[in-house]
Formats: sequence, structure tokens, C-alpha cells
Amino acid sequence: MNLPLNVDFTGKVVVVTGAGGVLCGDMARAYAQAGAKVAALDLNEEAVKKLADEMKAQGLICEGYKANVLDAEALEQVHEQVLKDLGPCDILVNGAGGNNPRATTDNEYQHEAKEGQKTFFDLDAAGVDFVFKLNFQGTLLPTQVFAKDMVARHSGCILNISSMNAYIPLTKIPAYSGAKAAVSNFTQWLATHFAGSGIRANAIAPGFLVSNQNRALLFNPDGTPTARSAKILNGTPMGRFVDSEELLGGVFFLTDDRAASAITGVVLPIDCGFSAYSGV
Repeated sequence: MNLPLNVDFTGKVVVVTGAGGVLCGDMARAYAQAGAKVAALDLNEEAVKKLADEMKAQGLICEGYKANVLDAEALEQVHEQVLKDLGPCDILVNGAGGNNPRATTDNEYQHEAKEGQKTFFDLDAAGVDFVFKLNFQGTLLPTQVFAKDMVARHSGCILNISSMNAYIPLTKIPAYSGAKAAVSNFTQWLATHFAGSGIRANAIAPGFLVSNQNRALLFNPDGTPTARSAKILNGTPMGRFVDSEELLGGVFFLTDDRAASAITGVVLPIDCGFSAYSGV
């Protein structure tokens, strides 16, 4: 991986939740390449163990831990293990999150709904609750656990993962949009709450990326964009999707205490201009 910035994180302990996925897995790799001691957390233990083995084979420091970001007691146990293996947390990246089909409508507009399709009125309350918990509480609980290390040493940085949905809600995904808006708001709250404790809190808001999870939604079998994908690209000034590695420059910048020492409470769009475009 070609690192976007020459930032030295040697000696820093970086905890990354959701590291079993593509985006946060790339972040974990980048921090390890930049000298950090990385704790990769994910519910998918196999994925983070594989990531850790990959990094160790390159002579880098990375340990993988099974972690449920909605289980405070389990997180405390992981925290104790991280302290033993790597030391106290300097940088926390709250990357765990996601959507759920039970909290998604089939149509953009109610008047277009056809019989048998899931409308707004069919959204599953438990599914909506799960999405809010995963994204909001999945950010709050790890912060409660790992930010204690930062308070004790009067230094540290928290980086949350928001979304374009936090600026303007996308059609079909009301729960995910609302949950990510809560993450942005919570980032500002954390920045204020911890300002006197030497801790900075910021977030990135990724634009639209192509992943294995959403590829079928964005592209037809012949490789042409779907109707929804075409709408996204038409509303993106740069006319393309964001690559996962393009997030790393913002991630490194916001978590570097020298470069961003006076920056806290910021949500940085990394979106090829999507959030800046009015549509006309």
C-alpha cells in the first residue's frame, strides 16, 4: 500500500473497530505501515486474525481481536488484552457500522410502491433499532472503553466514521441516514466534552465507494451503472466513485497531533465533491 502522507505513528497504539471490513482493514494496514501498533477489532475474528498475520509477515505490529461493539463487558475484556499486548490506546478509529435490509424501503417514493414491496410503513422496528445501535452505540461504547486511556494521559485522538447520508438523507435508507447524522453530532459533542482533557475528536464522511457488498446495487451484470448508480455519479462533480485508499490521507491528517493539533469537532467529507453539489 502506498501511503498518502509521510506521517510517523511509531509508538502509537491505534485501535480500529470494524477492521474486518475493506475500509477499516485498509486503515489498519496503513497505520501499521506508518509504524503504529495496531489493534484490529471486529466481530469477524477470522478476518482480523488474517489481517494481523498479514501485517506480522511484513514485520509490522498488529493484533486481531474478536469484539462486539455493542457489548460493553466484552469490550472491556478486549481492552485489557490490548493493554497487555500493545499498551494504552492513543488513537481510536470507530469504524464499525452498517445498514440492515429490515430498515430499508424497496422504493424511493411511496407513490411508486407496488404490491408486495416493502414501503416506509413496513419498516421493521427491530431492524431500525439495530441500525441505530450498531452505528451510534457502536461508536459510543468503544469510546467509553478506550478513551479512558487517553484521559489518564491527557492526550489522544478519536476518529469516527460518518457518511454522506449525514448531510442529506439518501432515499430508501432512513435508519442508516439518521444513525450517521447522530454519529456526526456525537463527534462534535465528544470534541467539546474532551477538549479540556487533551483529546481531539473528529470524523470523516466517506462518499460513495464500490465494495463487494454494494457492487450489485451500483452495476448491472454487463458492467454498466444501475439507475441508482447513475444518479450518484450525475450528482458527483468529479463523476466517479471514491477509492477506499483515498480515505487514508484524511484519516492520517486528522489523527496526527502535529498536523491537526487545533482541529477538533470536524466532519471531513471525502466524496469527490458530492456534498458540495446542489444539482444545478
